[in-house]
Amino acid sequence: MSRNGIAYLSFTEKGRALAASLSRALGGEVSCTRDGVSLRSWTTARFSEKAALVFVGAAGIAVRAVAPHLVSKATDPAVLTVDECGQFVIPLVSGHLGGANALAREIARVTGATACITTATDANGLFAFDDWARAQGMAVLDVRQIKAVSAKLLAGGTVTVCSAFPIAGDIPAGVALAESVAPDVWVDVHGHEALTLVPPALVLGVGCRRGITRETLEKRFTAFCAENAILPAAIHAAATIDLKREEAGLLDFCAGHGWPLSFYSAAELRALEGDFSVSPFVEETTGVGNVCERAACLRAGGKLAVQKSAGDGVTFALARGEISLDWSVEHGDTVCGGHRPGI
Repeated sequence: MSRNGIAYLSFTEKGRALAASLSRALGGEVSCTRDGVSLRSWTTARFSEKAALVFVGAAGIAVRAVAPHLVSKATDPAVLTVDECGQFVIPLVSGHLGGANALAREIARVTGATACITTATDANGLFAFDDWARAQGMAVLDVRQIKAVSAKLLAGGTVTVCSAFPIAGDIPAGVALAESVAPDVWVDVHGHEALTLVPPALVLGVGCRRGITRETLEKRFTAFCAENAILPAAIHAAATIDLKREEAGLLDFCAGHGWPLSFYSAAELRALEGDFSVSPFVEETTGVGNVCERAACLRAGGKLAVQKSAGDGVTFALARGEISLDWSVEHGDTVCGGHRPGI
């Protein structure tokens, strides 16, 4: 389930007024226990749905409420508390990956409160790779590896980064670009033993037989990624021919991965210039000799990255589009964690 938006919970009329003010400035829904809302039920319902939970009240209340639901910094929503006078805002959970620190700064900007940021890299004025990943729309392959990288920075060391993509801007202090075979951090669509940050750089082109099931697509997709050493997190969209608009299995497959699915006519696909494989059967059936490769390139606005692979009535291909990365940790969206515009 994708997370979106902020949910505020207050406990007094004064807190309700502050929550309403924050909602007007930053968006989000407002609830108050004075209306009969149960703290436990409210937290349970929203913890898996919302990008951020903001408790307008004592920090202890927030801590006790979310404690039973905490799983991982990779999946937990941002959790913050703001005192009802609007003097202090404290990010409690998911400061970097979940965006709690960024949201705390936004709340401080709106209310004039002091943002009490306690994460070590922020407290020491150091670059935070998990914060950077989120700001750039990149996935973190193994969040457990962030600890070692941050520890190296905190100890005064230099963290080396090898990127398969250009990164604009000034390199932060304590960070160095390297073409080493063993850097501390990789930015890539392929997995590595070191901390790997995965940009959403690829589009999946899909062709399939009529009546294909989601289960078959999932099985073939897993094999396709393994065959090509591609991380699924690198894919941000899918594309196919418009004849598949009502293909339930395909629609469910893409929705399950959170990919927008684009459809193109045979004429649009044929018009795309490039060197693509041709299947006489596919051409006779659809009006174009190749669906998956052409659809992927058309949606990505780029070049073919992985050629057509067929099996179980499914064809997949990957195209790589232009992607814009820089060293900024400023977030275009306070809590939504979606892909950055232009990717």
